[in-house]
Amino acid sequence: MTLGAVTPASAQNRLLTLFPQGTAVAEGGELLIGGCRVTELAERYGTPALLVDETALRTRARRYADGLAARWPNSRVTFASKAFPCSAVYRLLAQEGLGMDVAGGGELTLALAAGADPAGLVVHGNAKTEEELRLAVSAGAGLIVIDNFDDIDRLEKIAVEHPGRAQGVLVRVTPDIRPDTHAAVSTGQAGSKFGLSPARAREAIARLRGSDRLRLDGLHVHVGSQILRTEPFTRAVEAVAELGEFAVYDLGGGLGSRYTYQDRPPSIEQYLDVLVAAARRVLPVGARILIEPGRSLVAETGVSLYRAVTVKDGEQPIVAVDGGMGDNLEVSLYAQRFEATVATRVGGGEPCRLVGRHCESGDTLSDGVLLRDPRPGDLIAVPATGAYTYALSNNYNGARRPPVVFCGEGRSRAVVRRETYEDLMRRDLA
Repeated sequence: MTLGAVTPASAQNRLLTLFPQGTAVAEGGELLIGGCRVTELAERYGTPALLVDETALRTRARRYADGLAARWPNSRVTFASKAFPCSAVYRLLAQEGLGMDVAGGGELTLALAAGADPAGLVVHGNAKTEEELRLAVSAGAGLIVIDNFDDIDRLEKIAVEHPGRAQGVLVRVTPDIRPDTHAAVSTGQAGSKFGLSPARAREAIARLRGSDRLRLDGLHVHVGSQILRTEPFTRAVEAVAELGEFAVYDLGGGLGSRYTYQDRPPSIEQYLDVLVAAARRVLPVGARILIEPGRSLVAETGVSLYRAVTVKDGEQPIVAVDGGMGDNLEVSLYAQRFEATVATRVGGGEPCRLVGRHCESGDTLSDGVLLRDPRPGDLIAVPATGAYTYALSNNYNGARRPPVVFCGEGRSRAVVRRETYEDLMRRDLA
């Protein structure tokens, strides 16, 4: 018996656990995101569109910020903004008191333009250019993460241009920890392109302690993303502790999100309990702790809304929508699975193959997903798309990148408009 044979109410309840907290189903079976009817959102903003429940995002930010402060007062939550580098997201999270982790000059520029505190910036990158480092130092970025010895060379040269001010830095340690996650988002193993081995980190520490231009504040560690067990986080804390006592320990991020019915990630509170318990055992009592949640902060607050364009009959019907790998590369890059529903007949149905519109056989959003009586013109909602979909959106096949729409308390507003065909030609000089 398939889930479609179960009562519609039970199917709905199961599915809604994957959507932003507060998502509901109106009488008649229509999905409500942030109190907004999806049919009205589609009419106003078109499809595909990325919907963000603004209240859910603020709630998750506060759970992180308040939870960490209660467990370790000398601390700060820093948003790993590569997960969703959108000005409105930067602005909202800055309002909630979060710092910003930026990877590159573009993210740094967006964060500053949105009102992020320069002193709360943590600047990352395994191949930071001199231009990007100069931009970070000139902006007054609080911390720059040393990923290699070339970073030190470039920063010492740039620091000469800012006499009387030592630039704060952290050394990124790669502790040879390989969490159970996709290889493309595993970053802590030996041979990773990120950071320095403990032995090489010791060399960097010694060199930085002798610098009169750079101020070594502490260490950084991050072992991967979409991690569904807490044990790797404990091991990472223990690994940096072995390198000595410092004023700051940035313990990275990586907590996984719930994309499918089978996923059971630790809660934010469970994650913080484990992380801080390890810190209490092995880190200095007076140290400042930073953490960098990205995916786990934003993924479950976003919903992608599509319109079905065509349905092909078969043993497993193929439902093709008006988006796909142009607005969601997670499937192609990381083999990430997503669930979905017909947004006006929520929950249940029979297994279908949900595919995109792009000219690639790999443009599949979800295989074997349950959709109830899908028809051309139906709205299809895919939950847990708040992380990396916007960041990785692209113009493949000339697709126009979709809008980002904030929803909350029954009101909606576009914070990023849909691209136009004119936008596609704007940089073309031929």
